[in-house]
Amino acid sequence: MRVPNADLFDPRTIMDSDFSPGEASGSVSSDSDFGFAFNDRNFSDRVLRIEIIADLPETKSDGDGCSSIADWARNRKRRREDFKKETDVVVQLEEQILNCNMPDTVDGVTYENQDEEAVAMIEESPSDVGLNSNQIGNDTAHNIDSSWNMDCSTVLRVKTLHISSPILAAKSPFFYKLFSNGMRESEQRQVTLRIHASEETALLDLLNFMYSNSLSTTTPTALLDVLMAADKFEVASCMRYCSRLLRNLPMTCESALLYLDLPSSVLMADAVQPLTDAAKQFLAARYKDVNKFHEEVLNLPLAGIEAVFSSDDLQVASEDAVYDFVLKWARTHYPKLEERREVLATRLGRLIRFPYMNCRKLKKILTCNDFDPELASKVVLEALFFKAETSYRQRALASEEANVTCRRFVERAYKYRPVKVVEFELPRQQCVVYLDLKREECAHLFPAGRVYSQAFHLGGQGFFLSAHCNMDQQSSFHCFGLFLGMQEKGSVTFAVDYEFAARSKPTEDYVSKYKGNYTFTGGKAVGYRNLFGMPWTAFMADDSIYFINGILHLRAELTIRQLSL
Repeated sequence: MRVPNADLFDPRTIMDSDFSPGEASGSVSSDSDFGFAFNDRNFSDRVLRIEIIADLPETKSDGDGCSSIADWARNRKRRREDFKKETDVVVQLEEQILNCNMPDTVDGVTYENQDEEAVAMIEESPSDVGLNSNQIGNDTAHNIDSSWNMDCSTVLRVKTLHISSPILAAKSPFFYKLFSNGMRESEQRQVTLRIHASEETALLDLLNFMYSNSLSTTTPTALLDVLMAADKFEVASCMRYCSRLLRNLPMTCESALLYLDLPSSVLMADAVQPLTDAAKQFLAARYKDVNKFHEEVLNLPLAGIEAVFSSDDLQVASEDAVYDFVLKWARTHYPKLEERREVLATRLGRLIRFPYMNCRKLKKILTCNDFDPELASKVVLEALFFKAETSYRQRALASEEANVTCRRFVERAYKYRPVKVVEFELPRQQCVVYLDLKREECAHLFPAGRVYSQAFHLGGQGFFLSAHCNMDQQSSFHCFGLFLGMQEKGSVTFAVDYEFAARSKPTEDYVSKYKGNYTFTGGKAVGYRNLFGMPWTAFMADDSIYFINGILHLRAELTIRQLSL
């Protein structure tokens, strides 16, 4: 759809210049089907001459012999390594040869591929070959061809196609520039591109798509080849099409990781975002229970780790467990301290939601050598300031980040619920613990569920709170119970005064519900089976006085009476 006064080179226009209303619903409009004109002399105004050169030694077409996604990935990785080796050789060539490989500048725009495939573009870049042939005289062009033959394989074969420049230009900014750069040679009828043999099939499929808006191939490996070609020649509609077809195929861990490891130019394209989003969602769901797949997750590449630990639905005991795992992964995959600090600062650190970590764990970050000291201080201070905020302000901060990639203030579905703790040393060792539970969390406790808080410490001992749905003492009805337990087992005894309180309407102040004292031994718990003195149905009713904006606010005060060993 043409936008009045729109610039074809505006990024938004480039992505949508050939986007039809029908395509938004998953189909391509038949009005733009020019398949009948493909390679037909009667409907063409130019000839496209495709020079095909040999692939590098020990490489083959990505799709050739690749029966699976894994084969495609291995072959592509080998090609990437070979391209890197080739660069080391090319760099040592004479200056004359290097000059022909410098990025072209057209209309003040420099064309460079910043991705790992940049090396390959030295040989096969359509920008270099096509645009060079249209910017310079024949003599100069001959010299450049000679230089190319010195650092590239000789031409194996030539394919000639009859093309319509308006059709290709409408679909691709690359071809638009190729046909309209204002030079005398851009008016010539014959245009030449040079590609590797591994790209031949994908390029022909791409050109056919630009006429017909459809592809005959449906295999994952072939679609990936076409996707790479579409990125190279800037055909956004084909990238969308391939992305949609790949997204509709059965997803596996192998394919998901491959989609996330595509060249950065492909990953950054809006057309491929739905595919990469689907891959991330698949991995996040597959490895939701990190403990269950501990070794598999530990062996995931960086992109996989980012997908898994970006999820809000991660099933972990607490954010402390996320921190421990991420640190373990970093130490395994980045044994060098400098590299580990770099990846923690730029990629992994944003996966850890420091505000939900235990204060004891936050203190350890300040002395952890894996983190840059400046970064460690920053994340710990940010976490402590968040913890000091009111519950309402915390929820507001979390909602502000609901649609942001870095979701450091968004709470995950932890197995153990986070608590806010205030500790006192004088005149007596004491702590005040705040536990908030959502109405939905309480509803899920019925008829016999339990939810535990994260551990907190008093006098060097670990304690926890647990909320229950249980029967009252006479076993006549279900009710809400709250209990206090001590973690450590053994011969240690611990005498504690405790008090449970909850906010209630209309004042919304904390109201004391139960007081007691207990001498703990390891693993024991004490509490009240019916904290609010009412049946479960009344506690959960819409007009319940204990839910304020859908949140149950609980408080426990603990004071050490005496400590005996």
